[in-house]
Amino acid sequence: MKQILTTTPRSHRILLLAIASLLTIFVGLILALKTAHAASSLSGSGERVITVHDDGKTKGFYTKATTLRDALKEAGISVDQRDRTEPRLDEQLVANSYEANIYRARPVIIRDGSTETRVVSAYRTARQIAKEAAIQLHDEDTVSLAASKNVMTDGTAEVMTITRAKAFTFVFYGKTETAYSQASTVAAMLTEKRITLTEKDGVSPSLNTPLSTGMTVKVWRDGTQTVTVDEDVAFDTKQIRDANHERGYKEVQTKGEPGRRTVSYEISTKNGVEVARKEINSTITKQPIQQVEVIGVKGMYTTPSENEQITWEFLVGKGLTREQTAGIMGNLMQEHGFQTSGDGLAQWTGSRQSRLRSMFPDSYMTIQSQLDYLWYELSEPYAKVLNAIRAQTTVEGATITFQNQYERCGICVEDRRIQFAYNILASH
Repeated sequence: MKQILTTTPRSHRILLLAIASLLTIFVGLILALKTAHAASSLSGSGERVITVHDDGKTKGFYTKATTLRDALKEAGISVDQRDRTEPRLDEQLVANSYEANIYRARPVIIRDGSTETRVVSAYRTARQIAKEAAIQLHDEDTVSLAASKNVMTDGTAEVMTITRAKAFTFVFYGKTETAYSQASTVAAMLTEKRITLTEKDGVSPSLNTPLSTGMTVKVWRDGTQTVTVDEDVAFDTKQIRDANHERGYKEVQTKGEPGRRTVSYEISTKNGVEVARKEINSTITKQPIQQVEVIGVKGMYTTPSENEQITWEFLVGKGLTREQTAGIMGNLMQEHGFQTSGDGLAQWTGSRQSRLRSMFPDSYMTIQSQLDYLWYELSEPYAKVLNAIRAQTTVEGATITFQNQYERCGICVEDRRIQFAYNILASH
C-alpha cells in the first residue's frame, strides 16, 4: 500500500507536464495561423500597416497607398519640403508593413569663428548639417550640436559650433602640403598624426614650440631619399579665330583642366635644407584637357582686294604721289598678291620677319600691322630707300627703286612689277 501511495503523485506530474506541452503547441499553432491569415488578408486586400515615428510620437494606421507621401496625406500627417523621411516620400511601397521615420526640419544657427549662419535643416548630425549648408569641414575640425543657452538671443533652439583646426605648412620628408591640427605644440601635432621620429630625423621648429596658424613645420632626414608626389600638368589652349565677332570677344567652348602626374624625386638634404633634386620617374595619371577658345578677329583679316585698297589709301596718306604709291604697290602685287599670310605683303624673311612678329605679336598677320611695319622700315632702317622713292616722278622709276633697294629680289621679273604698277595706277 505504501508503494502505491508514493508512485501515484509522480504519475500525475508526468501527465500534467504532457498536457501542458500539448496546450503550448496548440496555442502556438493558433497564433501562427492567425498571423498568416492576417498577412494573407493584408496582401490580398492591398492594405499595409504603416507605423510612423514623428519627433518622439508614434502613430500606426492601415493604408492602400503605394507611396509614403500618399499614405501620410491620407493619415492627415503633413510634411514640409525641407523635412526628411525614411523611406523617401515617393518610394514605392511593396511590403505589408513599414516603420517610417519623419525628421522635422528646424532652424539651427551655425557659429564658425566670427561668422554666424542660420539654416533650416532636418539632419541630426553636425557634419551632415554643415554639408547641407555647403560649409567645408576638414577632418581635424571639431563640430558640436547643442541646445541654445539663450533662445531669445539666438532665435533658435539649437546651436552648432565649429572649432577650426589650425592650418599650417607641413614639409614632411620633402613633400609639402597644407595640414590641419587641433594640437597645441609641434610635438602634440606629430603625436596626433601618429608620426614617430627617429634619431636620424630632424624637426623645425623645436618640438615644444606652440603650433600656430600659418607656421611651417619641417621634418627631414639628412642624406638622399626618394620622395613621390602628385603634381599638376598644365593644359594647352587652342584658339579658333572667328571673323564674325569683334576683336576682344572671347568665348570658352571647352574649359581646360589640368592633368595630374605622379613623380618621384631623388632629394638630397643637409641640415634640413634641400641641396639637390633629381626627377627619376613620372607617370601621367590624368591627361590634361585642352581649352578651346573662340576669339573675335573681325576687321583683323581682309581679302587681297581689300588689302590693295587699304594699302593705296595708307601710302597716299603718308604723302607719296600716285606714281610713287603705284610703284611700291606693283612690287607688293608681285611679291604676294596683297596677301598677309605666310611671310606677309613684302615677303619679309629672317631677322626682318622676326622683328615684325616681335613688334606685333598678336596682329602681325593683319594688313594694318604689316603696313605699319613697312612704314617703320622705310622710316628707319630703310630711310634712304624712302628718300630715293620720293625723288622719283614716274611709275617705272618708283617701281625699280623699291625693287632694287627695298625688296632686293633674286629673280625680280621686273617687267611684271612695272605692269602691275601701271594697272594699279589706272584702277585708282
